[in-house]
Amino acid sequence: MTEKMILDGSRVAGEMKETLKGRVEALAAAGTTPCLATILVGDDPASETYVRMKGNACRRLGIESRRIHLDRGTTTGQLTEAIRTLNDDPLVHGILLQHPVPRHIDERAAFEAIAIGKDVDGVTALGFAQNAFGFAAYPSCTPAAILAILDYYRIPIEGKHAVVVGRSPILGKPVSLMLLNRNATVTTCHSKTSDLPGLLRQADIVVAAVGRPRFIQGDWIREGAVVLDAGYNEGNVGDVDYDACLARASAITPVPAGVGPVTIAMLLKHTVDAAEKAAATAGR
Repeated sequence: MTEKMILDGSRVAGEMKETLKGRVEALAAAGTTPCLATILVGDDPASETYVRMKGNACRRLGIESRRIHLDRGTTTGQLTEAIRTLNDDPLVHGILLQHPVPRHIDERAAFEAIAIGKDVDGVTALGFAQNAFGFAAYPSCTPAAILAILDYYRIPIEGKHAVVVGRSPILGKPVSLMLLNRNATVTTCHSKTSDLPGLLRQADIVVAAVGRPRFIQGDWIREGAVVLDAGYNEGNVGDVDYDACLARASAITPVPAGVGPVTIAMLLKHTVDAAEKAAATAGR
């Protein structure tokens, strides 16, 4: 039996952070502290956990984490005004709006209020368009993490058939475009797709981004496929049936310690990138 490759996201993220340390130190020596502002609306426990994790990751690298916690009753107008204030603050380099936001808020309007130069999570329509054309400064972090894992383990993309399960504007759609820009043939599946198992059995690369625990079954995976599980569900399980898919895949990301750590590392990288650009502009 061919040896299985476990795609260790913690290892990839660790090396990314080591590279970032020197860049953060150089910025600090020149008088700039990279700053990521995170906005949380309401009191969703999972969102609070995610924001806290991102804040802790920032502090460990010397990146300032500025947390804005707004009441659940915040209106769309109040949220967009808070975002515009951060846009105008030269000490803030990246803005992250934790989603989902309460239902009464127009999330898309809030995302669009983020200045493109501070859109470090790639959530704006302009950021999405730049990603589609292959020149986004800050592509969506989870799709970028998936590509980073493939590159780290030198898994070929060009000429491969990738099947993406999920079409959200910050995961399924952008990762489909990124794979297409790397010369993969891409099939994007969703809730209306006919014969999903049959399509998955044709895939060289499977990206699970559907948000349903253990949804993708082992017998849906072709022998030797590469499986990247971008899901994270209650109970620390992903969107694929890990043990069953492991039996058939040649390489697979675990959950946890797969795509998640690299997503956070990518967010930190984008924040440092933005801080470097701001420092270079200020020094002209």
